[in-house]
Amino acid sequence: MTTTLRPADPRPAWADEPRLRRWPRPVARTRVTQGLLARNPGWPVTALLVAYPLWWALGIADFMWIVVAIPMAARMIAWAVHGTRRIKVPSGFGIWLLFLITAAAGAVVLTVAAPGTIASPVSHRVLSYGDRTLTYVGVTVLLLYLGNLTEAELPRRRLAWMLGLIAVYTTIGGLAGMAMPHLQLSSPILNLLPQSAQSNTFIQASMHPGLSQVQNVLGTAKGRPKAPFDYTNTWGDCLTIMTPWLLVGWWATGGKRQRLIAVVTVALCVLPLLYSLNRTAWIGAGLSAGYLAFRLAAKGRFAMLGGICAALALIGILVLVTPLQGLISGRLANGKSDNLRSNLASLTLQDAAASPIIGYGDTRQEQGSASSIAIGPTKKCPDCGQQSVGSTGQLWLLLVCNGITGAGLYVAFFAYGVWRYRRDDTAYGIAGSVVLLLGFLYMFTYDAVGAPLGFTVLAYAVLWRNDIYLAHEQDTVDPGPASPARPKPVGTASRRVITAGRSA
Repeated sequence: MTTTLRPADPRPAWADEPRLRRWPRPVARTRVTQGLLARNPGWPVTALLVAYPLWWALGIADFMWIVVAIPMAARMIAWAVHGTRRIKVPSGFGIWLLFLITAAAGAVVLTVAAPGTIASPVSHRVLSYGDRTLTYVGVTVLLLYLGNLTEAELPRRRLAWMLGLIAVYTTIGGLAGMAMPHLQLSSPILNLLPQSAQSNTFIQASMHPGLSQVQNVLGTAKGRPKAPFDYTNTWGDCLTIMTPWLLVGWWATGGKRQRLIAVVTVALCVLPLLYSLNRTAWIGAGLSAGYLAFRLAAKGRFAMLGGICAALALIGILVLVTPLQGLISGRLANGKSDNLRSNLASLTLQDAAASPIIGYGDTRQEQGSASSIAIGPTKKCPDCGQQSVGSTGQLWLLLVCNGITGAGLYVAFFAYGVWRYRRDDTAYGIAGSVVLLLGFLYMFTYDAVGAPLGFTVLAYAVLWRNDIYLAHEQDTVDPGPASPARPKPVGTASRRVITAGRSA
């Protein structure tokens, strides 16, 4: 009696996925794995980023972070139920989880009055609280989902390219806002909302997308670019945090055509950035260039460093010999919002001290104005007084909505990310670090809930994914003449794992 042994397949199933051998192989197909999400797991991220101008025109761009989280969450649940993949979390995720718990706890204090504020409709508070909290949950799902995809399912290069595409969209929107500052659209979705929801200021801003935010900053009404976002400050924030990805996904790893588009976009975006009158975004752009120059010098990339310095010198010359000089000097000398910001920041600290653990769940309206508690909205000045406490920056928003504890946890999570990935000197690591660092600057002046927070979390996910990739690359290196019984060294990307079902 003889036994015939079948020869082993010389090509393993993961042969076309280099350096990804440690990812679990899928089990037998089920109904879940036969759908679109199984064939192309990265489609929710692609739909979110590539079609972002469409979502903006429909007035639902800020809600898409919640919408796309639904199929991603369903996919991860399927992984857990069928045991096809273990759900990993990044280092420091426990800090963010505690922040989410603190944010959710704010629901119990939505009706509580805060010192120095007036009564406001609780229904509006519930609406904004629900949207903000669901956005936090949505970007959390996005972070976990991206971190658990393989390089074959969604390459880092493609993700960086899509993030750079947002910078292209933002530049085009900025130029269009300069050319047609008064153009405004009305979303067809607005007619589907109840009348009570239509009166909300946040809904009004989302459902009436415009190319510019017309404001009297320098003595005359000027259009400040904002498309494809709802506010000029958000536009400046997103432009500066997306430009590093344009350099990575289009210049560093792209072809000739993509490099040309990247160069033209970077050159053109300077003009709407200056006309946006966003002083903090100007500072952010300068700090980004300085940080990039420092990292390149540390790596010995002096050719690229010279190119950056030449570009900065050219921009400086253009500012000096064109009317842009007067625009910049006029904006720096005209800080009408400084007094308002200072007054609201002081009131925010007072409210945070009164409820330091979970805050008040949502913003409140100040009593009176910065000049007097008796000054409020009138027919001639509907915007006078009763400004929203916590509306002048992400830090102030966190303090009033989530208390000192919640704000501390939020800041600690992103600070840990900066420290954790500080040694990543790849193009992905440098760009991701720039985005996280800019978040600390912008939190004093810009709200981040929505697009800025979503893009920042995407940068965190790229850093995490890149760390996993580098660790697998290190683990596949021949360890030398070590004994076969000696275990392989564990990579730097080892993580605490939430075991979902049995391992494949």
